[in-house]
Amino acid sequence: MDIPQHIRACFPPRKVDSHKGTYGTLLSVCGSYGMVGAAVLAARAAGRCGTGLVVSAVPKSVYPIAAAQLPEVVFCPLAEGSAAAKMTQMQPFLKKATAVLIGCGLGNTAQTAELVTALFAQTETPIILDADGINAAARHISIVEAAHAPLILTPHPAELARLLNLTVAQVQADRQTVAKTAARRFGATVVLKGHRTVIAQPNGTVFVNDTGNPGMAVAGSGDVLAGIIAGLAAQGLSPWDAACCGVYLHGAAGDRAAAKVSQHALLPTDIMDELGALFLQLEQ
Repeated sequence: MDIPQHIRACFPPRKVDSHKGTYGTLLSVCGSYGMVGAAVLAARAAGRCGTGLVVSAVPKSVYPIAAAQLPEVVFCPLAEGSAAAKMTQMQPFLKKATAVLIGCGLGNTAQTAELVTALFAQTETPIILDADGINAAARHISIVEAAHAPLILTPHPAELARLLNLTVAQVQADRQTVAKTAARRFGATVVLKGHRTVIAQPNGTVFVNDTGNPGMAVAGSGDVLAGIIAGLAAQGLSPWDAACCGVYLHGAAGDRAAAKVSQHALLPTDIMDELGALFLQLEQ
């Protein structure tokens, strides 16, 4: 598989005097009781893509599970309680973060909406909003419209339909136009997931990805994608480059995985296992 030049150009050789600070800090605000796997997948994917430091903010109730699976990650265990209390705990990490991932497995609750609102108010570095973060924003759309941080939205068709008050059929009928509409309205880079994922910028630029396969239509695949995009953004790629590169690499890794284990048997962890081979190609 030949990696396109516009993707290669985003990954120059690493400098010999690099340190972890050179490659950014991602604050990943993901996971909840019953959905810790989403936080684990997102954090590991970000690390696998070269992020200097990944900080995972997860509820204390699931911290032992996540920590046992992610020895390379720093944790901010969050006490149950108000969004204000959680923000106080995250504040030291938020100040150092070069990107913030919000939403994977957070749970579609009023508490999530409160936390998402607080994070938007206090975050100036790029925000990658996924899954339940998008669902929360759909109920409080003004926080997205008023965001002062660079924003990447990663919805599947149903989530984008909620954001725009459309039906899924309307989204799917003209994916490029709907993605461009959302990008302009929210001033965000929009990643409309699905067959031939569409990435749109507010200026109307669109990239349609041609990697990926039906075997990737499994729970957890989106968490891996969100982690990849967020990790690239944390390293300093623009929202547009992080989204385009992330979607391409995610699909290409999925294609490599399907060739080894089949589409039927493919798991999100198989996608991550193939990222290393792609980065070896990028380094050649």
